[in-house]
Amino acid sequence: MFDLGISKMALIGAVALIVIGPEKLPRVARTVGTLLGKAQRYVNDVKAEVNRSMELDELRKMKDSVESAARDVESTIRTNASDFEKNLNDEAHGVKGALSGESSAGEDSFYTADPYAESYGSTASSVSPVYQHPRKNWRVKRGATPQWYKHRAGVRTHVQSGAARVARFRPKSRGPKA
Repeated sequence: MFDLGISKMALIGAVALIVIGPEKLPRVARTVGTLLGKAQRYVNDVKAEVNRSMELDELRKMKDSVESAARDVESTIRTNASDFEKNLNDEAHGVKGALSGESSAGEDSFYTADPYAESYGSTASSVSPVYQHPRKNWRVKRGATPQWYKHRAGVRTHVQSGAARVARFRPKSRGPKA
């Protein structure tokens, strides 16, 4: 920007000393310094705000691209799942119709028996198991309590013998008296 060397700074200082005077020069120099500091902080704040807005725009673009990719994956999974379910229902209705002797194309219920049970060597049709929520274990619940709460509530976290407990809380001796 400006090419200010030592000689130019000395010339500006000499002119300021002559024009302003030696009594007012320190106060003017402090004022100019504070104004320059404020200007630098303002410029730095503007630069930081511009950088933040640019990063925010980049993050928005990235978010949009990730959301579109997620939507594409979701749509392909849904179409594949619906095709698989349709094929499974068709196979189930075909097996059910073959077992009963007639084709029931009008039914729209989901067949829960395993159509491939005969290939596994099972004579009876096996039914898929129903999901059961695992029972909570009291040890797991007790282990989930934070250590700071146990300490505050006085829950013992370590096993300690009676003698060790007495020794722990025994008052400290002050040393030999002279």
